[in-house]
Amino acid sequence: MSDQANAIATIIQAEAALAAAHLTLDLATFDRLLHPDYVIIQPGGARETKAETLASLATGNRRWELAASDELNVQLYGNSALVTGQWRGKGRNGTEHFDYRARFLSVWVREDGAWRNVAYMATAVE
Repeated sequence: MSDQANAIATIIQAEAALAAAHLTLDLATFDRLLHPDYVIIQPGGARETKAETLASLATGNRRWELAASDELNVQLYGNSALVTGQWRGKGRNGTEHFDYRARFLSVWVREDGAWRNVAYMATAVE
């Protein structure tokens, strides 16, 4: 497998691991795959850092029945990669039920041989 194909496969596996981590609230996986400078722009426009994301997940208020990404397209740019795809999430946030689909842009960087997610933004789709 070429270096490029290997990098793409690694990033796709990492995206799948992040989705799966929602289902079990696997904070260790989030911590390992999110870059220290990670930032997410939530669908409503709020900005959240890695520390804020981990703290939010650690509360256990959000429970996922479904968390999955598909239609992934990975574009490599040296030690950076842009991933576009579709996200599907379903579950409860406190007492509120959620069930949504979104298109997303996910930015990955390779440092010290490891790919980590540094930025993520999603837009809900109907």
